[in-house]
Amino acid sequence: MEADMTVRHIVLVKFKSELSEEEIAPLWQELHAIEGKVDGLGAICAGRSESPEKIERGYMHGFTVDFRDWEALAAYQEHPDHRALGAKLVANAQGGIDGILVFDLEIAAQPQGA
Repeated sequence: MEADMTVRHIVLVKFKSELSEEEIAPLWQELHAIEGKVDGLGAICAGRSESPEKIERGYMHGFTVDFRDWEALAAYQEHPDHRALGAKLVANAQGGIDGILVFDLEIAAQPQGA
């Protein structure tokens, strides 16, 4: 991967219908707690969809994590905090792992100060 690229890790979750936003919020807090623990991990954004198109097909929550490169993403995937959070996401997703979509995309890195 070129130096002017980054990897965006995109995760969409179809949580069980009985979960409230108050029950989901600690999962996002746990995700943000990983910041600073994995070299090359950049911005984390998480929350509920606000799409005006309304075609989420049940995947109403999700998050993105930006990584310096594929190696940083691999380190994140092996990190014990990520594994613990991943298990909680699967346990709370409708249909377990079938209620989670993951998409990793190389994107142009944002210029410094942008």
